[in-house]
This record gives sequence, C-alpha cells and structure tokens, in this order.
Amino acid sequence: MRRAASRPPEARGLARDGVRLLVATPDGLVHARFADLPRFLAPGDLLVVNTSATVAAALPGRRAGRSVTVHLSSPLEDGTWLVELRGPDATLGRVTDAAPGQTVTLPGGTSLTLLYPYPDPAATRMWAAAADGDVLAEAARHGRPIRYSYVPQPWPLAAYQSVFAHSPGSAEMPSAARPFTPELVTALVSAGVLIVPITLHAGVASLEAGEEPLPEWCTVPAATAELVNLTLAAGRRVIAVGTTSTRALESAADPAITGRSQAFTGPASTGPANTGPATAFTGRTGLVLGADRPARVVSGLITGWHDAEASHLQLLAAVAGTALVSAAYQAAEQAGYLWHEFGDSCLLLPPVSGPRSRRSGWLAASA
Repeated sequence: MRRAASRPPEARGLARDGVRLLVATPDGLVHARFADLPRFLAPGDLLVVNTSATVAAALPGRRAGRSVTVHLSSPLEDGTWLVELRGPDATLGRVTDAAPGQTVTLPGGTSLTLLYPYPDPAATRMWAAAADGDVLAEAARHGRPIRYSYVPQPWPLAAYQSVFAHSPGSAEMPSAARPFTPELVTALVSAGVLIVPITLHAGVASLEAGEEPLPEWCTVPAATAELVNLTLAAGRRVIAVGTTSTRALESAADPAITGRSQAFTGPASTGPANTGPATAFTGRTGLVLGADRPARVVSGLITGWHDAEASHLQLLAAVAGTALVSAAYQAAEQAGYLWHEFGDSCLLLPPVSGPRSRRSGWLAASA
C-alpha cells in the first residue's frame, strides 16, 4: 500500500534526517534512518548534489474572467515560458479547455499569452506562453510553492529547500536532498565522502503516465566533471543525490549532448582531467535514461519514492537495474514507507562493475 507524505517530517515530530532510509544492495535490503547514511558509504565515494533552489512557481491568475492557477515550469530558449494551467485551488486538476491566443493575467498585471501546446500540437497539459512583464518578479511577490492534492495544507517556501539550495530556478523541489542536514554533511565529509555540486532546474513533475521528462537547464562544473572522472578511474562510486543530479551527470557524459567527439573506454581509463566520460556542460538537456540508455557514470543513487507511472522509475532502473529497484519498491510498500517530496528515502547501490538489467517488466512485479 503506497502512502503519500502529506506534510514535512518536521511537522510529524522528526528531524529532516529522521526520515526512513531503505538501503538496497545485491546482498539484501536494510531499513535505517537517513541520519545513518555514513554507515553505508565508504571513504572516496563521491556524492553529487543539486544546488538548484525552489521558486514559488504557483501563481493565481485570471483567464476569461475565471480564476486559474499558473504553474511556471521553465523559460524556453526564445524567451517564452513553459506553463501549466490548473484549477483555482492549486491541488485541483489541470485546465483542459485552453486554446492558443488566450491570455492569463497575473496579480501584478503581467499577461501570459498562450502560444502553442508543448512539446507538440497533440499535447494539452503544457503551454508555451509569451509574457509582457517580469514573470519571476511576479512569482517572488505573489507566488507560492507548487503542491498537489496529497499535500492539503500549504507550507512556506523554506520547507521546499534543501541544505544545498543556492541558485533559484526549480519549479518543484529537487527533493532527494531534502533530508540532508548540516550535521549530516559534516559527518559525511569527516568520514572521507566527497560532495560536489551540479545545478539542474527541475520543471513541473505532474507528467501523464508514459510521458518522458521535458528538457531542463543544467550545468556541470569542470571541477565536478574532473572529480567524477577521477573517482571512476580509482574504482570508487559516483552516487547521485536525486534523479536531477543523475540526469545532469549523464548528460555531461553524453557526446550527443555535449558535442564531444572523444570516446571513453571505461572506468579503468586514466589521463588528464576531462578525458574521461564526464565533461563540463551547461545547457538544456533532453536526455532520457532507460532501457535504451543505461547510466554510464552514476553507480549509485539516493532517491525518494515515485509513483509507478512516473518516468523517474525508468531512470532508477537505468542506474540500479530492474531487479534491485523492484525489490526496493516491494519492500518499501510492505513496510509502509512514505512517498513524494516530504516522504522517506532510498539508497540504491548496485554492483559497480556488474551488468545492469535492461528489462522493463519490474513495474508489474512491484504492483
């Protein structure tokens, strides 16, 4: 039975790192607390965290004389905005009767003109919209965090930030890092675990079943890419904190995205910095990890719990293999773990050099 966390752990009498942690390895499953994370990592392991901060991306608006909620997802390359329209209560369903040319007026007077469904004319959920004012200023003044029906009570923006939050830009919280506390970070560093940053601004996550994630802006600093390559060359683990960090790192290791021509022959390669799989990268990534594109540099993953229809699960399987992910989800359901951004956590640690299963039938097994 899957249960959603309806409020932050602090409101349930827990510290941020007091949420449950299921550790999944080929040797078995362990139930622990997030504060126990240093027990399961080794000196030389590299944690990669997302420094994107959540913005107040849910805005009240008026469309054709009726109230509506606008979810800002991300700016597009041409200066337009990708938006989602929902009912006047942010926890209600999507607006389905929008049409090109309609205008949504925000509280500060900025108008959003709907241009076309995104990413194609058959889509009805996301829209490219032109703004005649400063949308981010509207969000800072009138916005609130995006939330869904499983979170009935509003919470302040601070509840949607991780300890690593630095660069505002995510429509929804990169929530895998939420359980980290300053004390836990200190304990990890003292134990010899390295922590390095990427930034990926996450868009709205309320995708339809079967929809692939939309392109998102990210940056992988040169120092992070260099440490990823050195870690792999030393036979150590690169553990991404969240699907956002995974997508950014794997994008930085994908020649089709970064434009690199050189090939990488495997973790045993040595040489100058950035001749390994990862390279510095800044730009929008449309990379979709799954059976056809398994992980190349990420060898472990800290994640929350996602709905069965979410595309995130294919990413998890691309890192950890379908069998390990299926076992973790079955155990989490049986043990009553809590789902979504305020819920519990999972640490997936597949064999570093073992083959990853590319089969896609684990969802049925975990239902």
